[in-house]
Amino acid sequence: MGDKYSIAVLPGDGIGPEVMAEALKVLEKIEESFKIECSTTEADFGGIAIDNHGEALPDSTLDLCKNSDAVLLGSIGGPKWENLPPEQQPERAGLLPIRKELGLFANLRPAIIFPQLTAASPLKDEILKGGMDLLVVRELTGGIYFGSPKVREGDKALDTLVYTKPEIERIAHVAFKAAEQRQGKVTSIDKANVLTSMVLWREVVTELAKEYPEVEVNHMYVDNGAMQLVRNPNQFDVILCGNMFGDILSDEASMITGSLGMLPSASLGEGNFGLYEPSGGSAPDIAGKGIANPIAQILSLGMMFKHSFNRKDIYDAVFQSISGVLEAGYRTKDIYTPDCTVVGTSEMGTMITEKL
Repeated sequence: MGDKYSIAVLPGDGIGPEVMAEALKVLEKIEESFKIECSTTEADFGGIAIDNHGEALPDSTLDLCKNSDAVLLGSIGGPKWENLPPEQQPERAGLLPIRKELGLFANLRPAIIFPQLTAASPLKDEILKGGMDLLVVRELTGGIYFGSPKVREGDKALDTLVYTKPEIERIAHVAFKAAEQRQGKVTSIDKANVLTSMVLWREVVTELAKEYPEVEVNHMYVDNGAMQLVRNPNQFDVILCGNMFGDILSDEASMITGSLGMLPSASLGEGNFGLYEPSGGSAPDIAGKGIANPIAQILSLGMMFKHSFNRKDIYDAVFQSISGVLEAGYRTKDIYTPDCTVVGTSEMGTMITEKL
C-alpha cells in the first residue's frame, strides 16, 4: 500500500449526507486505483450536531478535525434551526468557529464552466466564449465578519471592518502563488475610494506584488468587479478579496456556472491542512429526493488531494471523470438542458466512479 491519509468526514445537513455518500464512493475507487489508504471518521456538525449534542460544533468533532490530515465537509443549516437565536444557528455557531479554531484563513473557490455546460449558464455563450475558469481567493478569518466591537443598542447596530497588514499579506501570498500556477494574473478587489481599511489593502497588495514579477496585478473596486464578472468573466484569472467581498463575488461567479451544485471550495491554513466543502447550501427543499448534484462534493474531494496531499494527478483524474460523464450527456436536474439524460444523485456518483 502507498500513502496513508486520515480524513474527518462531516456530512452535515439537508442534501449533505446524500452527496457525501457519492464522494466516499469515489474515494473508495481512488484508494483502489492509486494504491493509497484513507481512513475516514464521520462526526456530527451543524444542525445535526445541535440535535444530537446541543451545539453546532461539539468538542468531539473539533478534536477529530484537529487530529486528521484534512476535513471533508458537507453543507449545513436549514429551516429547522432558523428559529434559534442567531448566535446558536448552525452557520454562525458552526462554520465561523471551525474556520477560526482550525486557522483556516484562505478560501479558494474555483468557478469553472465545463465546456459541456455553457448552455446551463445564465450568460450567453458569446460572453463565455466556450467556458470559464477563474479562482476566487477569499480571506476567511478577518474583516467585518470577525472585527470587534460588534454592538447592538436598540435601534442602532455596529459591525467593525478591520484588517492588519500581516492578514492582508498572508492572503495575498496565497493569491499570487495560485496565479503563478495558472495564467499569471491577480485582480485585487477593494473599495479604497471610500473605506480606509481598503486603502491599506490596496497599498499592501501593491507592495507585495513586487515579490512576484511574473504575475500581473490590477485593482478593481468591488462594484465594478461585480459588473465585470457578468460583462466579461474571462478577463479574470485569480480574484483576491477580503472576507465580505469574497463571500458575495464568489457566489456571483458560481451562479455564472449555472449551478452551485458544480462548485467546490477549499479552506486552507498554514502548511497542508485544509477543509473542503461544496460552495452551495444544504438545499433542504430537495433533501431526501435523490436529485441533488454531487459534483461539487466530489470536486471538493479532488481539491483535498491537490492541496492537502500534493496529489494533483488524483485531482486531474477526478476532474476528467466528471468531464467524461458530462460529455456522455448525463446531467442532474439542476444542470439539465434539452437533449441530455437526467440522472439522480446516486447514478451520477456511480458513473463518475466508474469513469475513474
